[in-house]
Amino acid sequence: MTGQPAAGKGGAGFAQDLERLEAIVESLESQDLDLDQALALFEEGVERLRAARERLATAEARVRQVLSDQAGNLRVEDIER
Repeated sequence: MTGQPAAGKGGAGFAQDLERLEAIVESLESQDLDLDQALALFEEGVERLRAARERLATAEARVRQVLSDQAGNLRVEDIER
């Protein structure tokens, strides 16, 4: 692989995973990589993307739980101003 920690391992944060995904895309688009290097980067990117999606789903579930009232009804509130 690339020597970078895998997604979700070693306490890598969501922002760090996104930065690494951007770097992977740039490398795949701009560099002349051999097939093995390109496949390794692609696999790492897919792994990090899956981990990021899982983190987002978990965060969304936590937000919904926090917004639920005591009767179990979901209170959806606009958080953007």
